[in-house]
Parts: sequence; structure tokens; C-alpha cells
Amino acid sequence: MCQLLGMNCNTPTDVMFSFTGFAERGGRTDHHADGWGIAFFEDRGVRHFVDHQAACDSPVAELIRRYPIKSENVIAHIRKATQGAVNLQNCHPFVRELWGRYWVFAHNGDLKDFHPRLHGAFRPVGNTDSERAFCWIMQELAKSHAGVPSVDELTLTLRELVPRIAAHGTFNFLLSNGQALWAHASTNLCWVERRHPFAHAQLADDDLSVDFAQATTPHDRVAVVVTTPLTTNEQWTAFAPGELRVFVNGQAQA
Repeated sequence: MCQLLGMNCNTPTDVMFSFTGFAERGGRTDHHADGWGIAFFEDRGVRHFVDHQAACDSPVAELIRRYPIKSENVIAHIRKATQGAVNLQNCHPFVRELWGRYWVFAHNGDLKDFHPRLHGAFRPVGNTDSERAFCWIMQELAKSHAGVPSVDELTLTLRELVPRIAAHGTFNFLLSNGQALWAHASTNLCWVERRHPFAHAQLADDDLSVDFAQATTPHDRVAVVVTTPLTTNEQWTAFAPGELRVFVNGQAQA
């Protein structure tokens, strides 16, 4: 299956260190070689990059490794195809607009016999179960709220919607509208919070380390969510099966 990477921060932060290790799993240290993608929120805008080439070989991925785009919310994905051809339109993350905001979604898993009725506003471009799930979530959120709800209200609505999709199979996902990062685990997902006092971290998939204390302030907070731990010397917390968690300003919310 695929792998997910999400970052939520209280100040615009670059994801170069985490993405460097993550991209190695796209065909070099792991077998997720059927495409990749990443989306960065900047204010109300989104920088969105996808490629059907393996992340370890993609020139676009090399650009991301070297270009320190700073964002408060980032979602990245490397693909091992289970449904849908290996092509650009099936690469995650997917982007839609709702209530005048961009929404970004990426999925790891396999949903069997999931063919919900979709109305005109939200339709898949590709042919993956993942994009169908995203379109259905957007459709149901739009039906549940007349305007932009609070993060807490959105979380409550997602807690009602997500089990209806998860009943069809493995549904690990990341979702963001630039205000928060929602993460749900059916199987493998974990997270870590980086805050003062910041420490040294060593990647598991590359011979690269960083001393976060050299590039941060005492007020910075960064939460990273990933399928399997990216570093060898940080304390990662595993999600419980069926857990939906929201991150705001670099912190996991209760």
C-alpha cells in the first residue's frame, strides 16, 4: 500500500528534512514507486506537485528536496497502486474547493465495493477508491454545514462520516483545509511533536541528520504524522486502530 506524510505547525516551516527521508521510500528503501505528490498551504493558496514517476527518481521531487517551501500544513504521499492505473490523475494528494477554501486529501489503504452516489459538485478525475472517498467526504461536509464550520465542528462531523468509509476496508488518510490537519488510522499511522527544547534527529531512510535547535525558536511547534517513523531517535506515538486525531498549531488536540 501507499505511505503518508503530514506536517502541521504554528509558524511556516519547511519540510525538507522529513520529505528527504520520505521520498527515499518511493522506490529506493521501499517499493512505493507508482507516483507521488505533495501539497503546501500558503495562506489560502496551495502549491500542489504530483508526478507518476517514482519519488526517488523524480526531478520534481528533487526540486522539493532543495527548495525550502515554508508552510503551516503539508500533506505528501507516495503510491503503491492498488486501484487505478499508474498515471498523473491518480496521484495523491487530491485537491478540491469547498466554502472558498482549498482542501487536500491523501489516502493509504484499499476500499472494497465503495461506490457512493456522488452529485455534480464533487466528482473524481481519476479512477481510484481514494479520490472517490475524498469526493464523498467533501459532498457530505457540504450537506452538513451551510458555511465554514469551526475545526471542532468539522472534527465531530468527520467522526460520523469516516466509519462509513472505513467499513469498506483500510482507510488511513490525511486531510487539511489549511486551518488544521486531520489524520485517521485503520492500520499504520504515527505522530511526533517537535517543540522546545528541540533536539537532534536522524533519518531512518537516509544518512542525514539535523539539529532542530539551530533552525527554530523556543515558540515553534511542529507535529509530523507518517505511516512509519521517519527518524530513529525520536519518540513516535502510534495511532490506535480507528482513531481520528486533529492537529492545530503544531499540537495534537484532545
